[in-house]
Amino acid sequence: MSYLGIDVGGTKVALRLEPAGADDAGNKRETVFHWPDAGGVDADMEVLAAAVAALRPAGAGPVTAVGVAVPATLDTEGRVRGWPNRPFWRGLDLGRRLAALLPGAEVRTADDGDLAALAEADAAHCRDLVHFGVGTGIGGGIVLDGRICPGTARGSCEVGHLIVDRAGERCDCGRRGCVQSVASGRAVLRRAGERLGRGVDFAELRTAWLAAEPWAVGTVTDSAEALAAAAVGLTELVHPRLVTVGGGFAAGLPGYVAAVARHAGELAREAGPVTRVRPAALGGLSSLDGAVLLARSDRR
Repeated sequence: MSYLGIDVGGTKVALRLEPAGADDAGNKRETVFHWPDAGGVDADMEVLAAAVAALRPAGAGPVTAVGVAVPATLDTEGRVRGWPNRPFWRGLDLGRRLAALLPGAEVRTADDGDLAALAEADAAHCRDLVHFGVGTGIGGGIVLDGRICPGTARGSCEVGHLIVDRAGERCDCGRRGCVQSVASGRAVLRRAGERLGRGVDFAELRTAWLAAEPWAVGTVTDSAEALAAAAVGLTELVHPRLVTVGGGFAAGLPGYVAAVARHAGELAREAGPVTRVRPAALGGLSSLDGAVLLARSDRR
């Protein structure tokens, strides 16, 4: 018996097959493939099926359960409501299609940010945790008592769409002032470009941040303050023992997480809960780690 984790991305997909026995943990198998440039749902499912088949060794036993990290918005039945990267997936019953590939396996789907939070909580040995993934956008999730909150049957935890500034910039969701519209890598680069009157890429921003150039410090500080506000707000609600900050943008700016922690401390109430902010422990495969955990457990 084995467990399969699948991390579905907009351009590529990562898979990991792990034996059920703890003594066989070293025998896990991984692969990555890219979605086809053209086609539709059927073409995507054919490539996915081929990758799953290639991952399983000859004579392998049955896959007991599959955990799937999905960046798309799902309804309560597990159907795709929308996904800009693969718009033709709208209406796709992903669980049913995967169940057809692996008869007898239980298929569990969850938001990739929620599963990254689950993996970070497991890595930190912390049963109550809030996680932010700061990249092009902002994802993440909440884990309470070792379980994803609010649970996969009730939708994902969209921490990136907490409103931190009612008069703020318009988010891609249509509202104003979501933390994603202020703190994401895309938002930071856009505002940096507005300050300089020209385009700015991440490499230039990083160099200027490390050199403490005012335009970079000001723009990145706006991001850190917004994320700190979101972290403190969630801490007031759910009292996590730890807040982790990861993602490519955060990881690429030395001192960014420390800035978030500092601003969170400035926002603390004297009699309120403490917001403990730490860098995320896992890298780009946190959602895949979480998908395997989801397959191995009932934490949904």
